Formats: sequence, C-alpha cells, structure tokens
Amino acid sequence: MNWKLILQLSLFGLAMAIGTVFVIPSNIEPLCWLGVFLVCAYLIAVHAPSRYFVHGLFVGIANSVWVTSAHVLLVDRYLANHPREADMMTSMPWNTHPRILMAMMGPVVGVISGAVLGVLALVASKLTRRN
Repeated sequence: MNWKLILQLSLFGLAMAIGTVFVIPSNIEPLCWLGVFLVCAYLIAVHAPSRYFVHGLFVGIANSVWVTSAHVLLVDRYLANHPREADMMTSMPWNTHPRILMAMMGPVVGVISGAVLGVLALVASKLTRRN
C-alpha cells in the first residue's frame, strides 16, 4: 500500500471540503467530484504498486474524513449556502442535530464513494499500460 499516495490524493478531499462550504454550489459539486475522481483514479493507476481498488477505497474514506469534519465544524455556513440540503435534513431522523446527522452519514458516503473510486482506479489501471 502506498500510504503517501493515499494521503496526498486525499488533499483533493480537503480542497473540496473547504470549497463546498464556502464556494462550490450544490449543483456544480457533482461535476467537481467527477473531476477529482477521474484524476485520482488515473494517479492511482500510475503510481500505486498494486491493489488499485483498495487504494481508491482508502482515498474515498480519507476524503470523507476531510469533508465530514469541515461540514460538521462549519455546519451553519454550509447549510446557509446549501438550502436544498438543509431542507432534506428536516425530513430525516436527528433533524434537530445536523452535526450528528452529518457525522453519521459521512462514513457511509465515504465508503460508497471510495468503492466508486476504487472501481475507477481499477479500470484506469487496465487502460494505462505500465512497464
């Protein structure tokens, strides 16, 4: 496992965490994540020694730590800039405790997004020819 690569790629998650709180609107966020995932998948395929799926999974989990932390710490600012997400939270359990709700959902999203990134990294490893 290349832990240095995983940590370095997770910095995209840190950038997205700050960006989604202050700059990136929710309608553009999926496109930004797609770009991050494609770049990360390629870099994993090129720089990881093996186990491309696992590298992608760990990058996704690390991303979720950054994003969840930023959203929990800056919940008021995040919800003020994302009214659709704030409205969705009102219909969920723990709706009076948005920090707890975010802390519970963050790891789930991290594992799912990590699995997607892992598959993309695996596909990218097949498409890139390594000597």
